[in-house]
Amino acid sequence: MRSMALLLVLVLTLSLAGCGMGPDGPQGGYEGPQTGQNGDQGEEIPQKGNYYYDLENVVLYLDFYGELPPNYITKSEARKLGWEGDSVEPFKEGAAIGGDTFGNREGLLPKAKGRTYTECDLSTLGKEKRGAERLVFSNDGLYFHTRDHYESFTQVYVEEGKVVK
Repeated sequence: MRSMALLLVLVLTLSLAGCGMGPDGPQGGYEGPQTGQNGDQGEEIPQKGNYYYDLENVVLYLDFYGELPPNYITKSEARKLGWEGDSVEPFKEGAAIGGDTFGNREGLLPKAKGRTYTECDLSTLGKEKRGAERLVFSNDGLYFHTRDHYESFTQVYVEEGKVVK
């Protein structure tokens, strides 16, 4: 009887393990934004390890976990897969470009000693081209949204678990 119980536990454990992430992202493809409850404050937060492409979920993911969602790969990583521009999805399912340094050469974003900026594409899932929408974020917690490929920026903030402009 005890060996039967151990076998059942083993089968259930292996079954549940197969429902997670595969080496190339979530099993079964992208299922849309997933959120969960933060027990302390009741706010909705993106789930660790899920793929996100929209402004709100990417900013919340960055704010909560301190890193981009795992679907983002740098331009260098994409080039190693054969990418030369436009959508990176044909080279890696569900991927988006993000994680490269943004130089702020035009000086449109606030400067401070030691501050660096990183960029990522937004709203690219299923698109043939990368588009003009980007998120630029700093190493000290600033977030800037652009819809016109860096011509102008709107600063966004996280307040009570929500992204506000």
